Amino acid sequence: MNRVRLLTKPGCHLCDDARNVVAAVCGEFGVGFDDIDISGDEELMQRYGEQIPVTFVDGAQHDFWRVDAARLRAALRR
Repeated sequence: MNRVRLLTKPGCHLCDDARNVVAAVCGEFGVGFDDIDISGDEELMQRYGEQIPVTFVDGAQHDFWRVDAARLRAALRR
């Protein structure tokens, strides 16, 4: 199971930026991440559509809109 999940939707430049940060940090720690497109899921769109990208670490919501690499590293150290 991947420790990090990233909720995104197509055409989102913040999602592209977040994906790059998440991929780099997860690579440093040797952990995988899921990149989930929420555009096809009505429930996820209603819940997170205005906050994307949204990151989760170990199942708990970690961040939204922007991903801070240092903060993500700290979460993955736990």
